Amino acid sequence: MQDADVLITVGSGGVGKTTVAATLALRAAMEGQGSMVCTIDPARRLANALGLEALGNKEAKIPDEAFAKAGLLPRASMHAMMLDMKRSWDDLVERRAPPDKREKILSNRFYQALSTALAGSQEYIAMEKMWELHEQGRYPLLVVDTPPTAHALDFLDAPNRILDFLDNDAAKWLLTPALAAGKFGLKLFNLGGSYVAKTISRFTGTETLQQLADFMLNITSLTESFRERAHQVRGLLQSPSTAFVLVTAPMPERLDEAVYFHTLLLQNKMRVAAVVVNRVHAPVPDALWGEVARLSGPLHAKLEQTLKENDRLAAQDAKGIERLRELCAPTPLVLVPRFELDVHDLKAVWETSRYLWGDATVEGVAPVR
Repeated sequence: MQDADVLITVGSGGVGKTTVAATLALRAAMEGQGSMVCTIDPARRLANALGLEALGNKEAKIPDEAFAKAGLLPRASMHAMMLDMKRSWDDLVERRAPPDKREKILSNRFYQALSTALAGSQEYIAMEKMWELHEQGRYPLLVVDTPPTAHALDFLDAPNRILDFLDNDAAKWLLTPALAAGKFGLKLFNLGGSYVAKTISRFTGTETLQQLADFMLNITSLTESFRERAHQVRGLLQSPSTAFVLVTAPMPERLDEAVYFHTLLLQNKMRVAAVVVNRVHAPVPDALWGEVARLSGPLHAKLEQTLKENDRLAAQDAKGIERLRELCAPTPLVLVPRFELDVHDLKAVWETSRYLWGDATVEGVAPVR
């Protein structure tokens, strides 16, 4: 991970990707590499953990007093931001659309769907923001926390899905008369003569079809730009200076997803720096078993049952981790334990980094790097 200038955390939801992303950026700053973490997580807890009241769509520097409070002295600066999907799409249109088309696009209801709800939009705009920050060159290390994905291909396929939406052949065929009229500056909606358009408008309403025609006409000026950027982003994702950090949890269903995602990344010629198994149960130390053995009565029985349950989970985790190691070899595996409390401040983020860098290991679990 140390030789990358772009790190991308990927994985399904609820496995700790955002925490790992923040940890990577913090460790870099501590070791003298200026860093920027771009997160998708809407929760305030990450902002609070980094010493900020909130994260917005603009980069914010982690204040020196937040580091001092955690007893940390970074050798370089660390910045953070939270991607605002709608604001980022609007910024994109304002930057790239011709002046006479910007407001028409921004106010169109089909654009509203594209920028807020269309499948793949969040992933696409995350990659757009990654490219923008990378090209600015202000941060030696850029860490991008991707949206949770129900399917591994969602993230990698997002640019193509957006282009498919904008290049929809059926819509263009249906709207050809309107598009042609628009190019000659005529009143846009001359769809009345189309039998198909008449039929569809009975269900959707003429106004809806009009807005679709408006959208297709105005967005045409951007499709080539989208296509070019999708190609550039793909190149960045496959660059030797970009690495993916695949984050998972030790539950069987999460491990299966991780193996699948790992395979897809390699098939797409993308570099996987590490697989992080987060929230691993450690076996109960012998000393704790001894302490419980000295108790008696209901308390002894209750605590003994709790320790047995923990050891059962630890054995299950160990079995899954061994299988993951075999299926993802030679990619390094890194284990992070299940902490008693959530990662809620910079000190806890720093503690997490000690496991990512091998300064600490999960007690009772053999290292699998």
